[in-house]
Amino acid sequence: MEAQRNFIAGEHCAALSGRTLDVLDPSNGEVFTTLPRSETRDVDAAVAAARAAYRGAWGRTTATERGRIMMRLSHLILRQHAALAELECRDTGKPIQQAQADITACARYFEYYAGAADKLHGETIPYAQGSTVLAVRVPHGVTGHIIPWNYPAQIFGRSVGGALAAGNACVVKPAEDACLTPLRIAALALEAGLPAGALNIVCGLGMEAGAALAGHTGINHISFTGSPQTGTAVAQAAAVNHVPVTLELGGKSPQILFADADLDLALPVVVNAIVQNAGQTCAAGSRVLIDRAIYAQVMALLKDRFEALTTGPGLQGPDCGPLINRKQFERVQAMVDAACGDGVQVAARARLVTGAPKGGFFFEPMLLGAVPPTHTIAQAEVFGPVLAAMSFDGEEEAIEIANGTPFGLTAAVWTRDGARQLRVAHRIEAGQVFINNYGAGGGIELPFGGMKHSGYGREKAFEGLRGFTTVKTIAIQHG
Repeated sequence: MEAQRNFIAGEHCAALSGRTLDVLDPSNGEVFTTLPRSETRDVDAAVAAARAAYRGAWGRTTATERGRIMMRLSHLILRQHAALAELECRDTGKPIQQAQADITACARYFEYYAGAADKLHGETIPYAQGSTVLAVRVPHGVTGHIIPWNYPAQIFGRSVGGALAAGNACVVKPAEDACLTPLRIAALALEAGLPAGALNIVCGLGMEAGAALAGHTGINHISFTGSPQTGTAVAQAAAVNHVPVTLELGGKSPQILFADADLDLALPVVVNAIVQNAGQTCAAGSRVLIDRAIYAQVMALLKDRFEALTTGPGLQGPDCGPLINRKQFERVQAMVDAACGDGVQVAARARLVTGAPKGGFFFEPMLLGAVPPTHTIAQAEVFGPVLAAMSFDGEEEAIEIANGTPFGLTAAVWTRDGARQLRVAHRIEAGQVFINNYGAGGGIELPFGGMKHSGYGREKAFEGLRGFTTVKTIAIQHG
């Protein structure tokens, strides 16, 4: 594959330094293209292009026309669906069927926000006699988007879609491990009619291009998805310029199975919630809390399901693909080794397909049994296909364990008891709580974000669109 280039002011361009980064296929560990290793000067150029578009052609585009452009982009993404899915699969290692679903979701984000663009209304405020006060929603201006490697196409759609619909101009820094689909979709946006400069992509390392974007004086809002540690650094850099930030960070999401749960419904979802994208998901259901009355039964059923899973190269369509890179593989392996060294037992493990490339970063999904709720493996985000199972006695203990981590992103409650469903859901400290389901099929229409160390602010849905605006008050005294 030919070398990749940044996308700035509607043009593809190399990094000004001329330096590049290798792109590895996670399924075999081999280099298959290169990316620009951008630095501050490249970010400066992208921000300047975005500012010019915001003050020029894009800023003069009506909300209705913004929606039409975004709808055309959605259609173009679907037209290129097969090629984009294969690119996403090769770049991230995820199974092809998951990559296909991600491209569909990306198109849906642009479709959703296309329809919402001209429906973002302000309000009038009753005030003093002889006056009219308007509270109008206006775009921030130039928004920065630092997106992760686990869902580059999806998170590009949910973040950039909302920002463009609100009228902002965007500068995107994708993770250096997964830039290919954002670059391709940005070119499609130009084809759809987006003015040059309204959407810019700058590739590079987080510590270089990402840091330059987070602390740039020309940025008016930052959207970041990634680790809590990096999120803190982004927020601190933005705070110097008094720039608001939306942070979608990590999770240690619990799935709570009460004794009356419908196991035929629950268990496929529980397994998929940790195996999807090799567990490299902020909202991965990485803890399963099981009523002691059914613990042995559930563990036996989960064991069968885990041992039937396949792990292999994404293009072969396994249940689980490789981890994104060697660093992530070694991190996951070290966390599991430490837990096993402390006496945590491996209850089941998936299998690697025959003939899987030796250089791939494959980590077969693993079920850990009887995990102490306070152990590191039950508290820290592994970001791999590792499910920690633990038992509880009664509703109070279930809630205590579920809330007993620093995170609060998502959770699931599995019970047929309607009163318990609502009692537990209201007491779970998480931004999203699902009852007898998990993930809600992508949930583009559902506000998404965390509590505690899982971040703040919301993306997706109309709430996400509002987050890419600020309120301006106009007070008119007319007598």
